[in-house]
Amino acid sequence: MSAGHAPLIGFEKHDHKACVTQALVAAEARCAAEGLRLTPVRRKVLELLLQKHRALGAYAILDLLRDAGFGSQPPVAYRALDFLAEHRFVHKIERLNAFVACTHPDETHSPAFMICRLCDAVAETKSSPAKGALGAAARAAGFQIEKTVVEAEGICPSCADKANT
Repeated sequence: MSAGHAPLIGFEKHDHKACVTQALVAAEARCAAEGLRLTPVRRKVLELLLQKHRALGAYAILDLLRDAGFGSQPPVAYRALDFLAEHRFVHKIERLNAFVACTHPDETHSPAFMICRLCDAVAETKSSPAKGALGAAARAAGFQIEKTVVEAEGICPSCADKANT
C-alpha cells in the first residue's frame, strides 16, 4: 500500500469484534435518529455481513438467517437487504450478485470495491468518478452521472501472501 493511503477494511488486520459492535451501535443510533425501523431480521442481516467482511448472496444470507432461527423464506432476506441497501448500510456487489456491509454508512459517497477473486473478500474505498475521465466524458456529452458502480477484481494481500510462501 502506498504512503498516505489508509488500510482498507476488508483486507487489513483489525479488532473484528469491536468493528462489528461499533458498526451495529452506529446503525442503531442512525435508525433511531432518522426514525427508521431496524427490525431484528434487518439487524441480523447487517450483523452477518459485518461479521463476514465479504460479499454474501441472498441465499447464503438466508441460510445463515435460518441457522439463527429467523425463518427460511427468500422474501425475508430480500426485504431486509432492500431496506439496508436503500438506507446505505450495505452495498450490492454487481459482479458477484451479492451484498457487503458499507464501511462509510453515514456518508453519501460513490463506493469503489476491490474484490479478491480467490477468497471473495471485498474492500471498499471512496471514488470520485464524476471528477475523473468518466466525469469529463459525461460533461462533454451533456450527461449527468447519478450513480456509478466501480468494481475491481484481483488478489487481496492475504491471498497474495499465501501464494508467495
